[in-house]
Amino acid sequence: MNRLPLRLLSGKEIFRLKLDRLSFLRKQESRPCKILSIPAFAGMTKREDFQSSRVILPGAISLIVSAFAVVFLAGCATVGPNYVPPRTTPPAAWNTPLQGGITVSADPKNLAAWWTTFNDPALSRLIDRAVAGNLDLKKAAARIREARARRGLSKAGLYPTLDASGSASRSRGSADMGPVATTDLFSAGLDASWEIDLFGGVRRSVEAADADLQAAGEDLHNTLVSLLAEVGLNYVDLRTAQARLSVTETSLKSLEETHILAQWRAQAGLGDELAVEQARYNLESARSQIPTLLTAIAEAQNRLAVLLGEAPGAVHAELSKPEPLPSLPPEVAIGVPADLLRQRPDVRRTERQLAAQTARIGVATADLYPKLKLSGAIGLQALTFGGLFNTANAFSSGSSGLTWRVFDAGAIRKNIEIQSALQEQSLIAYESAVLGAQEEAENAIMAFAQEQRRRQSLAEAARSAQAAAELAGIKYRAGLIDFTAVLEAERSLLGFRDQLAQSDGAIVTNLVRLYKALGGGWTALSPGEKEMSANGAK
Repeated sequence: MNRLPLRLLSGKEIFRLKLDRLSFLRKQESRPCKILSIPAFAGMTKREDFQSSRVILPGAISLIVSAFAVVFLAGCATVGPNYVPPRTTPPAAWNTPLQGGITVSADPKNLAAWWTTFNDPALSRLIDRAVAGNLDLKKAAARIREARARRGLSKAGLYPTLDASGSASRSRGSADMGPVATTDLFSAGLDASWEIDLFGGVRRSVEAADADLQAAGEDLHNTLVSLLAEVGLNYVDLRTAQARLSVTETSLKSLEETHILAQWRAQAGLGDELAVEQARYNLESARSQIPTLLTAIAEAQNRLAVLLGEAPGAVHAELSKPEPLPSLPPEVAIGVPADLLRQRPDVRRTERQLAAQTARIGVATADLYPKLKLSGAIGLQALTFGGLFNTANAFSSGSSGLTWRVFDAGAIRKNIEIQSALQEQSLIAYESAVLGAQEEAENAIMAFAQEQRRRQSLAEAARSAQAAAELAGIKYRAGLIDFTAVLEAERSLLGFRDQLAQSDGAIVTNLVRLYKALGGGWTALSPGEKEMSANGAK
């Protein structure tokens, strides 16, 4: 039987076959798993070794040259989608009519340090202490350090690794195998390896890490915005509760006088016990509000202490004295709706998270393609320790390995689908953040303006209730009306005064929420945190 003559393939023919195989396998849904390894330079230390290798493997050198050609041709190739920022079209103007002193300004300067518009030194001191000591802010700063370290970890994949090793061993032969001999072996060397980023998987991971770092910086900003708003809201709650307590205590004096008057008239035979009991339950009903208000005051003080990073009770002494509510600025300047995309850190954070997730699709896609790894070693081996200092005992080796996962039951493609679905979720989260920011701002504008209108009506009602209570007292003392009219007038007066105090606090609260909805409050960062957040935003 005649046999066909065997012929060694040239490097050019091998490279053409590999390209044909790559074109075929990319059309397949399932990829057979096979690892290709090219030990091109393993164990070659002398010139004659390289020469003999061409006799044994004539296509190996050509294959390696072809592999390096792939490196240079694909060096700028990065698989996966390139990130394109999402387009949003916010309305040109606010839907809610601007009332109550709100105006549109192209550069709302007071937004950065909104708490200074209230002219309240106590609030400003609390803001400074919160920025310096709040634990959530410190946690957000630690997340920036974590993200920066992760970015460095990703960048490390672009460079080779180098390991140093050394060993010493002693072996003794068996007597049954011949003369007993003891052999020492000493070695020291360096091992290097480098996985070439052929298709940009590592570069995409660095891109994702950069976006994650920027998102961490925006998270710090968002934590700060929320923190300052929480300090302002709890401070207003404290002052509102103190104002309501003052109103209740003032009303108690009047109710006590009315109760005493009812007792005197009953003793004189001008009234009856019904009026006395009615005066008593009106008095005790008002007195029952005091424990609730004291609890609200203590809760606000404790919450403020925790926001400052201090133990509950740390601010009781300095905030125990009742003070007026922060005064409103004569004008509240806000920007246009489009400014929300630039001012709101939560919106910018979700945009950066979308960019990171887009890059992760490229990381997953890179697994579809071959991976090239270069490795080498140099060192010394000797039978004595002194021989390690003799260059004649040097050795070296080098190799290149090409690995290509060609079957994994579709795992790589499913991972790409997973990352694509996560990207879609990130896009929806961004769009949701934009709509939520607009909703929050519109609601805050409306609440601030309408609460001022409500406050005007309550002020008129309180004045009328005051006049009605005085007239009812005069007529009751003159015996012209019964005690029921006095009871109703005093109850209404206390109710309107309490509602007026609550409305005063609600106006300031709504203004703080408006500043928060607009993303105000960035300049309170400490110098170190400013530098950290700036590095995270790069």
